[in-house]
Amino acid sequence: MPILVLAAALAFTLSPLVSDGFNGFTADQFPVPQDEPPVQPAGYAFSIWGLIYLWLIVHAGYGLARRRADPSWQAARPMLLASLAVGAVWIPVANASPLWATLLIWVMLLTALAALIRAGRDDRWLLETPLGLYAGWLTAASFVSLALVAAGWGFVSETVAAWAALFVALAVATAIMRVRPAPGYAAAFGWALIGVAVQNGGTHPGLTILALAGAVAMAWLWVRAVR
Repeated sequence: MPILVLAAALAFTLSPLVSDGFNGFTADQFPVPQDEPPVQPAGYAFSIWGLIYLWLIVHAGYGLARRRADPSWQAARPMLLASLAVGAVWIPVANASPLWATLLIWVMLLTALAALIRAGRDDRWLLETPLGLYAGWLTAASFVSLALVAAGWGFVSETVAAWAALFVALAVATAIMRVRPAPGYAAAFGWALIGVAVQNGGTHPGLTILALAGAVAMAWLWVRAVR
């Protein structure tokens, strides 16, 4: 299992290089074009993927070399492997279909959360933190994707979709932090919220305030988790 997790982490990391890459859904992928939707974080926020990729590879390599049979690591590996395997093929799917991409990113999220919750607590920086960063960003990304589909298929307006996604995502993230108070999870989710606030600026002040308030709440939960 450890070697499979490392292989999946490498495949996941290399997927942007061996595909056409992914710079977000294009407006014309939706029946109702989504041009600069308010629910989506500003472009700079996606740079967190570099950190997530690197830390997942370090996690998998260290796990193979030093924690191969450790029960606290073994408990997380099956769900992490499933999440990374889906993630390795996510970009081509996303470039072809937002609907299928949304389904797959929710599979990635649920399996990543299961891995985080099952992981032991002894190796914070090499076990809990990379899983937390990955699951935290996926939590934000999954709700963004769901909101884009809801607005892009005309079920609700872009603004309504953004409000609903932020409220529910905040509730879910808070619940996860109660179950597993992982600093990496709070950091990644809070980073996404700041990106949403920057994206909206003065255009949607209510969404900006909500996103910033959520980021402050995540910072507080981060401090509690570190202690």
